[in-house]
Amino acid sequence: MNFKEVFSNNKVVLPVVHVKTEKQTLNNVFIAKENGADGAFLISMEGMNHHDLLKMYEVVQKEVPTFWLGINYLDLRAIHVFENLNSHINGAWVDDAEIFEQVNLQLNAEKISEARKKSGWKGLYFGGVAFKYQREVNNYKKVAEIAKHYMDVITTSGTQTGSAPDLRKIEIMKEAVGDSPLAIASGISPENVGKFKKVADCFLVATSILKPGTEDFDPSKVKELIEAVRG
Repeated sequence: MNFKEVFSNNKVVLPVVHVKTEKQTLNNVFIAKENGADGAFLISMEGMNHHDLLKMYEVVQKEVPTFWLGINYLDLRAIHVFENLNSHINGAWVDDAEIFEQVNLQLNAEKISEARKKSGWKGLYFGGVAFKYQREVNNYKKVAEIAKHYMDVITTSGTQTGSAPDLRKIEIMKEAVGDSPLAIASGISPENVGKFKKVADCFLVATSILKPGTEDFDPSKVKELIEAVRG
């Protein structure tokens, strides 16, 4: 599936819902949709297993059947993700796509690709590369050049949750991947997205759009982010 065919906007905003309860999840997805987001990701930060997160996804999708929805199973390695997707899931994001800059043969990434093919799943694969809390990457250009052959959306981040990446890192990675889409999955806010939208294609955002001390989206902050990206 092609990223640019799926999303009509040139720059894509996908708020990330930290799933806690059904009511809270649905409310956040509605806020994202009503304020012009291109879709949303569901993720559990509190140890919910992939079976229960999938059930939550299915509940949400019934409520917003035409809204793009992705999922991130934090309890599964990438190779096991695809066997736990169904044809209705629009996107899958993994924090570690297992791309290694030091080697020529990408054995792990090849196995992940085979698992994806075997599953028959047709959605968009967002693969974590030079991503927070994963192994250190020294050559952003090389790792990005490798990664573009193994996923639909190269997905990177700052050093920790809520931390924006270095702009030069994003520039180097985008130069390396060319027309392949590049997503940022940490630290993006209405205040800083202006400099990143000149380079990156997609923004996965949570921290900056939450009400303080909660996992609930602030509608005004979501709207402000969307306007900053579209402006």
